[in-house]
Parts: sequence; C-alpha cells; structure tokens
Amino acid sequence: METHYTLRYVSKMTLEQKTDDTAKSTEPTTHFGFQTVREDDKVDMVRGVFDSVAPKYDLMNDLMSMGIHRAWKNRLMTKLRPHAGQKLLDVGGGTGDIAFKYLERGGKDVTVFDINDEMLAVGRDRAIDKGILSGVQWMQGNAEELPFEDMTFDAYTIAFCIRNVTRIDKALREARRVLKPGGHFICLEFSKVVQPGLAQIYDFYSFSVLPKLGEMIASDRESYQYLAESIRKFPDQNAFKAKIETAGFGQATYENLTGGIASIHSAWRT
Repeated sequence: METHYTLRYVSKMTLEQKTDDTAKSTEPTTHFGFQTVREDDKVDMVRGVFDSVAPKYDLMNDLMSMGIHRAWKNRLMTKLRPHAGQKLLDVGGGTGDIAFKYLERGGKDVTVFDINDEMLAVGRDRAIDKGILSGVQWMQGNAEELPFEDMTFDAYTIAFCIRNVTRIDKALREARRVLKPGGHFICLEFSKVVQPGLAQIYDFYSFSVLPKLGEMIASDRESYQYLAESIRKFPDQNAFKAKIETAGFGQATYENLTGGIASIHSAWRT
C-alpha cells in the first residue's frame, strides 16, 4: 500500500520543486519516503522531520511500535552486555534512550552521536532530569562521516536511525572503521513483517491510523507519514544483512522481533 503525501519541509524550495529538479538532474538520487530526491538534499529533509518530532520522539516510538519498542531496546541491551570497561558509540540516539539503558546496566562510557541538534537537546535535558551528569558525551554530526579515530570504540549501536541515512553503505563502513577489532555492531531497526496475517494489519495501522495519530497528538501528520514510508523503503532482513557483510563485518546475524516488525542485526569487526 503506497499512498503518496507531500511532506511539509521548510527550505528555499518546496518538496515538489525538489522532485521536479531531481527529474531533470543527473545527480545521484535516493528515496525520501516514497518520493525520489537528490542525495544531497535528503540530509536536510530528514533533519527537518526529526527537528519537528523531537519533543515527542518517545511518543512517536510508542505510536510506531504500539509501545513494544521498550522491550526491543531491552533485548538490544541483552545482546550488548554492557560493562564498565566498554566504550560505546550510540549513533542516532539523540534523546538518550539507549545511552540511559546502557548506563543503568553497568556501562560507564557512552558517546551519543546524532545529526539533529533538537534531538540532542532533548537527550541532554532528560539526562539532567535523571541526574546523569557524567559517563555520557553528546555530539552532533553525520553517521556517514564520523569524527573519530580508527578503532576507537568497543561497541556501536544504532536504533531506528539507519533507514534515514542517505548512504547506508557508507555509514556501515564508518561503523566498522571506528570499532576496535572484535568490536560489536548492533542495529535495531523496523523491518519486513514475516508473520502471516500481520503485514496487512500493520500496513493499515501505518498508513491509515499512524498519520492521523501524528496529526492529533503532535500536530504533524506529514512527518509520521514519512516515517511509515521510510520503513517500507528499507532493505529487508537478508538484504540488510548482506550490506553489513559487504561493509566488512563478520558473523552477521539477525533476530526478528514481533513477527518481523523490527529486527536486531548483530555483527563483529574482524
């Protein structure tokens, strides 16, 4: 089910103009939900979405996962096995959900890296509210160009972010670069439903219910529509596993969660 909506996007050009220009351009293109846009435009467009939803990001995850994302993140932590000697890079984790769970489970050193200042601001405020004043660093930047030396981190996590990255292959290569030999890569992402009968229910919820909830609760139908579309454009479990392997990781596996609504991908830096 692919219903096309025009996303509200604040810039010098409207999305319709960008799409028209894309058709005339020979520059590399990519998807932005179900729209085709220039690669160089997508970063700012995604930033616009998450700047809009940042104040209600946790609510957004509750709506998109029907509240189950908390259990999925706990499962990620079980795979990660935080401990005091571990140095973690959490990419796209601006609001701090993964970082806080990591610290609660015994981790001591986490860098939260996100392209959206608004998301990082929410995370920093939450940290202060929780009394977390040490053990976590907040940095702004692009997952495709990590500002860290080679072999810096013991683990790399990315939750509900990589499908929004423009050049996924490049981000995966960067993930491997900054991990130490034997470092653990873990990605939690919405995926392709594999349970019979669930796909139709999930599609109805995603395209008929979720945007309406976004409009009612967050006054932002378009961003929630984009997020639902972005899930359908993301590679399925096996295709994404192949990308991880192509980036140079070893022992790549995945675990389906809730019938494949989400999956956790795990691999190691060899």
